Amino acid sequence: MNRNQSIALAILAINLFVVLLFPPHDYISLQRGNIPTFDGFYFALAHPTNRIVNRDFLALEVLVLAINAAIVWLLLRSPGLGARSHQPSRAQKTVLGLVALNLVLVLLFPPFENYQALTKAVLPTFDGFYFLFGDNSKRLIVTTILYIEIVLVLANGALAWLFFPRH
Repeated sequence: MNRNQSIALAILAINLFVVLLFPPHDYISLQRGNIPTFDGFYFALAHPTNRIVNRDFLALEVLVLAINAAIVWLLLRSPGLGARSHQPSRAQKTVLGLVALNLVLVLLFPPFENYQALTKAVLPTFDGFYFLFGDNSKRLIVTTILYIEIVLVLANGALAWLFFPRH
């Protein structure tokens, strides 16, 4: 592990600490039939009333951090003896950067559905993509669609990576 990779791991640790210190919470309302709706990020040791930690969204945050750290790890690896051919090309590095940017945008603008339109369907309906930190008190994050988005971004990134030759 080189110095830059050590710095990347330290940044990952700090990011994980912040994400776990302020996890996403859902609001449970009796008026809405106890349906959890995304409410925001609260301090982990505070226990706001009628709110629970959204574990699915927290897992997605941790997953995106881990994927981005892996991308940075690959970009910062130093060449070994005679390993020039194993270095990613400029195009492959661009693909990794775009995948990381895509994952961040997918998390910043997740799919939401209106709590009144909730169904038990395998693929739920959705109201649209809204900014995560906006007023989403009447919306619920559709984790099923969010998982599909992340898998498709990663699959497309992997295919684009393989399309470009190494040095």
